[in-house]
Amino acid sequence: MGPLVPDIISNNLNSIIALIIGIFFGAILEQAGFSSSRKLVGLFYGYDFTVLRVFFTAGIVAMVGVMALSYFGYLDINLVYINPTFLWSAIIGGLIMGLGFVLGGYCPGTSFCAASIGKIDAMVFIGGVFVGVLIFNEGYPLFEPLYKSAYWGSPRIFDTLGMSQNVFAFFMVVIALLAFWFTSKIENKVSKVKITNFNSKPLFLSFVAFGIILSLSAYILPDRKEALLRKVNDENYLKSAQIEKMTVDELAFRIMDEYDNKLQIIDFRNLEEYTKFALPKSIAFTIDNFFEKEPNKVLTTKGKINVFVANDEITEKKMALLANDLGYKRIKILDGGLDKFKKEILEYKPITEINTLDEEYSNRFRFKASKIIPELIKNNVSAAPVEKKQKRVIGGC
Repeated sequence: MGPLVPDIISNNLNSIIALIIGIFFGAILEQAGFSSSRKLVGLFYGYDFTVLRVFFTAGIVAMVGVMALSYFGYLDINLVYINPTFLWSAIIGGLIMGLGFVLGGYCPGTSFCAASIGKIDAMVFIGGVFVGVLIFNEGYPLFEPLYKSAYWGSPRIFDTLGMSQNVFAFFMVVIALLAFWFTSKIENKVSKVKITNFNSKPLFLSFVAFGIILSLSAYILPDRKEALLRKVNDENYLKSAQIEKMTVDELAFRIMDEYDNKLQIIDFRNLEEYTKFALPKSIAFTIDNFFEKEPNKVLTTKGKINVFVANDEITEKKMALLANDLGYKRIKILDGGLDKFKKEILEYKPITEINTLDEEYSNRFRFKASKIIPELIKNNVSAAPVEKKQKRVIGGC
């Protein structure tokens, strides 16, 4: 339920839904035969590869689902916790887990599934799990050097292989389909009985077609961030697109107006520049914030007018077009960027030769603003980077 919490589903309701899903998950496991130790260890002896198919399918569906949810902005991948890799403890732990699986006939999850329907061997297996946990906890000071050795951080396979996430997803789906076909051949040979899971030719062809569509969807689904950045960096698109502008005089007036609570300045300069010089009513923002679940809520605050500022107008326009493509409203850019604002407002030099009434009003206003706004900037304590309250939740199996 991660993508829907806490915006649509509250934390308390999330726990209830998780319980209901857990009950159905356990029931499905039992109905699929995962409460049978013979069926489970068939993976190691070659006569039943149901475990491989189920977990491979779950992994593929989860992979494509995460990519799709991230692409459409429902999931902030930065809030997804990835377990860090400690190489030697992972290898040794995997060997112990695998040996326990072969000897006991269960993994921790399936042992609870089998115990829930009264299987005594599964209950004994669970007892062994608790004994193992107790030994590890009590002996942790002894195991700690091995447990924390060869720290690799949180590497992702597609990064390690130097390929895009989409290409890796495509190959994984293809590998899954080949694995399903190959393991069926092994089952036929070991069991000496022809497996008739796909006896119906239309059913078999439908399954293959679905797998191909799934693999293609993973492959052709572009990275949303990269696709949008390519679009806004296209010179023709940049020239043809129109974005509403706010003049430097209007921005200066609204900054000085202490009763103006509608103005919200979104500053796209780097944090070092922002720290040295930040306008009142401003928030530091980055491109990455657009694609994060919590920070982009700043742009949807009711009643606010979002004025994008950067050193130059081109950068402002790119960010505004990106925001428009993501569906944000009430976006304006500062005419000429902060460079023009500094020159014509903050560093304004009064003109001595005034020819029109408009020039007189402008000269008077800008001279006044050049004295007031620097003081407001100096005393500004509200300016800060966009606030992030949500943290990664550590958990999972």
